[in-house]
Amino acid sequence: QVQLVESGGGSVQTGGSLRLSCATSGLDLSKNAMGWFRQAPGKEREFVATINDSSDKIYYADSVKGRFTISRGSPGDTVYLQMNSLIPEDTAVYYCTADRLIYGSASPRDFGRNDYWGQGTQVTVSS
Repeated sequence: QVQLVESGGGSVQTGGSLRLSCATSGLDLSKNAMGWFRQAPGKEREFVATINDSSDKIYYADSVKGRFTISRGSPGDTVYLQMNSLIPEDTAVYYCTADRLIYGSASPRDFGRNDYWGQGTQVTVSS
């Protein structure tokens, strides 16, 4: 059974930083694109950042560009999200995801309900 487990969430003040981690098990996902999405209360889940298997294709939502950095660990089945300069609008549950197909392009449109998802980790930013 494939599992994605997020960690690193918490509560910070505006301007603070957090680093989210996503550990995987049950399947080698080093060849799969991975990413982060988030869902704020009362809103739909939205794209944050995605990265392909070789880390040479990376996409960011405009709202986080320049503040967040996505990366993969070695041997590639772990993904991180470094979040700096956090603002209250970043408050949400953050979900890790992996494309079910290998060697995907990491386009945000490639991630959907049929892919692998974690349970989420709460990030709260206070003003």
